[in-house]
Amino acid sequence: MSNPNARLAGGGWRVESPQERADRNLGELLQELRVAGIGVQVLFGFLLALPFTVRFSQLSSAQRDLYVTDVVLSSLATALLVGPVAYHRIIFRQHQREHLVRIANIMAISGLAAVALAVSTAVALIVNYVVPGAVAVVISTCVYVLFAALWFAIPLSRRGRRGRYGATPH
Repeated sequence: MSNPNARLAGGGWRVESPQERADRNLGELLQELRVAGIGVQVLFGFLLALPFTVRFSQLSSAQRDLYVTDVVLSSLATALLVGPVAYHRIIFRQHQREHLVRIANIMAISGLAAVALAVSTAVALIVNYVVPGAVAVVISTCVYVLFAALWFAIPLSRRGRRGRYGATPH
C-alpha cells in the first residue's frame, strides 16, 4: 500500500490521519514513560535515603564520587522522563501534538540512556562497596553492556528494516 498515512494494524491496513497517528504515538509514548518512570523513581528514592544510613560514612572518596554521579544521573533521568508530561501540560490544546511527540521521543530516549547509566552506576557503587576491585569493574561493565545491547543496539539494528508484511515502521 503506498498511502503514507496507512499503517499495519492487527494483520490488516488501517488509514489514519497525521493527527490520529500523533494521538496514537503520544498515547504509546506516555504508557512507556509510566513504566520507565517507576524504575527511576525507585532508584532515586534509594539514593536519596542512602546518605542517612549509618554505613554511608564508611564510603571511600571514590565511592562518594560514584554516589554523587549516580544522584546526578538519576536526577537527569527523572527530568527527562517526566519532561514530556510537563511539556504536554503546558502546550495542552495548542495544536502542537506532532511537535510534542517528536520532542517527547527525544526526551524519552535520552531519559532511558540516563536510566541505564544510573542503574549501571548504582551497581558499580554497590558491588564496589561489597567486593572492591576488578570484580566490581567487570560486573558493572557487564550491566552497562547489557543495557546498551537490549535498550539501544538491538533496537537500532532493526530500525528502518521492513517488517513481516513489508510495512515501514511508524
